[in-house]
Amino acid sequence: MRLWSLHPRLLDRAALVAGWREGLLAQAVLAGRTRGYRSHPQLERFRATDDPVRAVVTYLAALHEEAGRRGYSFDRTRLDGEPVPSLRLTVTSAQLDFELAHLRAKVQGRSPEWEPRLTGPLPHPMFDVVDGPIEHWERGRRRDVEDQLTAGSQRLVYPGQQ
Repeated sequence: MRLWSLHPRLLDRAALVAGWREGLLAQAVLAGRTRGYRSHPQLERFRATDDPVRAVVTYLAALHEEAGRRGYSFDRTRLDGEPVPSLRLTVTSAQLDFELAHLRAKVQGRSPEWEPRLTGPLPHPMFDVVDGPIEHWERGRRRDVEDQLTAGSQRLVYPGQQ
């Protein structure tokens, strides 16, 4: 399960569709409708909110909006309620760097024409960026990417940061 912290406009078709599908699974898990994936670490940030289901609905609403912008037809009736535009979560700067590198590696193999769109780690609309290391819940190829980022990658500047 990958619930991207990156802005949906950065996601290629495969990542956007998978993000929608996996976000709906996360919604079902958080609503108690399925037993699988209950301890998935990517759900920790949503569970930390007052209303985890509403948080994931808010997350999914941005994916739905991007899908519509591209002409895809994601079924909004699958959302368990309305999003809360004022609901904010944080994501660390290193997590965004990690996810952008991870997405870039995937895109190079499956849709290289998308790679020029990956100009910087813009966060999902519900996330505020804070300085910090890769998130503790990240289980991807963390060490490989940490080494790559440490070995000379420039520090990226995010909107709203200096």
